[in-house]
Amino acid sequence: MFREEYPVYLFTGFLESGKTSFINETLSDPKFFKDGDRTLVLLCEEGEVELDPVVFASPDVFVEVIDDKSRLNPDKLEALRRKHKANRILLEYNGMWLVSDLFASVPRSWVIYQIMNFADANTIEVYNANMRNLVVDKLSFCELTVFNRCTPETDTDALHKLVRGVSRRTDIIYESSDGSFVFDDVEDPLPFDVNADVIEIADRDYALWYRDLADSMENYDTKKVTFIGQATKNPQLKPDEFVIGRQIMTCCADDITYGGLLCENGGKDIEKGEWYRINAYISVKNSPLYGKVGPVLVGVKAEKCDAPTEIVTTFY
Repeated sequence: MFREEYPVYLFTGFLESGKTSFINETLSDPKFFKDGDRTLVLLCEEGEVELDPVVFASPDVFVEVIDDKSRLNPDKLEALRRKHKANRILLEYNGMWLVSDLFASVPRSWVIYQIMNFADANTIEVYNANMRNLVVDKLSFCELTVFNRCTPETDTDALHKLVRGVSRRTDIIYESSDGSFVFDDVEDPLPFDVNADVIEIADRDYALWYRDLADSMENYDTKKVTFIGQATKNPQLKPDEFVIGRQIMTCCADDITYGGLLCENGGKDIEKGEWYRINAYISVKNSPLYGKVGPVLVGVKAEKCDAPTEIVTTFY
């Protein structure tokens, strides 16, 4: 049975980062509306700038404030949508709440179409130093990051590195107080050669490679790779299968996770917890272990080796 879907435009960032100003500008543009549009705006925090209904280009815009995170659940959100008969949603998210928590909180019929992240160029590095987990959370999911209130003295190289330390996919814009802006067009070459006969992954680059492999699997299909990883076994696996990977830290010790890859062969003599130099081909295919299509290592040759100097690998 056909299920109607409702697009959600999600705006993230800390308080006073420019989210509300952007929403005001968006809702004042007649091009943003077409006949029949009924727009629900959900505000999860309120700063100095307020929404101004006077400038809205349509009367069919309805604003609701959600200042209690417990109200972010599918039933209550859907009740608000039905109350206003809205067919699309703009959601200004609270900067102190994790974006990852929101995904389980929206109704199934709400489809997040776009995520834009906003940051004050003058304060974001302070947030990054003191609340990096929240900064990483926002950068991990957005398609665009806008650094506003930029000046000629703004160190855009530092802002670029801040973003790229988390995501290579998000676009970056630097916006000045006068409304002018420039796109970040800095090329970020990977520290390994994807087109080499054998892609050699240095110990320090495993996290970057693992993320790029997940983002761009098609670039690695049938390629040969070599790297060092720590082996583990899983009761779900066949006798000749094992998983090889590294501990990856995104922002702090609390979020260290094991980033592993399934090896389809060569596992009979593999010892759990030991380190191995892996030579293998990458095959992108469906795997019961992943529960979806993913990179599987085939033609695996594993040679026991010493652990790397740094056990945990990072993105920066």
